[in-house]
Amino acid sequence: MKVATYQTDPVLLDIKANLEDTISKIHHAKENKADLIVFPELALTGYFVGEKYHEVALQIESKEIKKLTLATKGTAAIVGFIEESKSMNFYNSALIAVDGEVLFAYRKLNLPNYGVFEEKKYFSNGKRVSTFRLLGYNLSVFICNDMWHPALPYLGICQKADIFITIFNSSQGSMGNEFNNIESWKIINRFYSRVFGIYNICVNRVGIERCFEKRERMKNTEEDEDAPYRFWGGSEIINPFGKQIAKAELYKPDMIFAEISRDLLRRKKILLPYLRDDEPHFTCRELNRILYGKK
Repeated sequence: MKVATYQTDPVLLDIKANLEDTISKIHHAKENKADLIVFPELALTGYFVGEKYHEVALQIESKEIKKLTLATKGTAAIVGFIEESKSMNFYNSALIAVDGEVLFAYRKLNLPNYGVFEEKKYFSNGKRVSTFRLLGYNLSVFICNDMWHPALPYLGICQKADIFITIFNSSQGSMGNEFNNIESWKIINRFYSRVFGIYNICVNRVGIERCFEKRERMKNTEEDEDAPYRFWGGSEIINPFGKQIAKAELYKPDMIFAEISRDLLRRKKILLPYLRDDEPHFTCRELNRILYGKK
């Protein structure tokens, strides 16, 4: 299976421009025979949407989503966007579209609510870790902070995932000067591949945005109210042995391609069968004991 990833620089709050750019890249990837095309978290809106989140939210039935889905005829794509449900809840979601049809939208489960992050202020949490089949592989999708909670990737593995799709928006400065986001994501991406024996397709964005909510709070202070956050890109594809097989540029839009090998997945399971004796029923039983005191 041939995979393409595009680390984009979305225009903040401009659905039209971002949608056109995304569709253009899907067509480009199809010309290069890509079977799966992956875009970053919130690729259709940008990250710091603030209180305007509802102005750029899309329902699955919207004309924009239908246009995007139609472009996937003959391939598959995963695209980050803000989803509005029929009950008017809003989610940080990833659209999964295959061969011109919507499979589902994965909704981010762990919403950060610290530092410059205020997702929980605007978005609802997702409710499940789902997998889907594509060309004989099982895939699990995760969005950014989901990967900082190891129980969630494990739930993907319990559903026999072969490939993780990790989409995120990671910027410099968002976690302070004592925390290196680039280094941390490098460790996370490789950790899950090595321990679980899966491919990890990791897609970050690039560009500069300003945190509008923070800017409002910082008025009349000595801090720079227009402090920008620079998204660093560096998207990568990691094989089941934790080895990088494709790497995008830092700080500028880029695309990468890679081939997914079933033989390599099989070889990892034979040489290092970490999960052969894993017992999800034991995990479930222990959680029941811990949470509810059940023996």
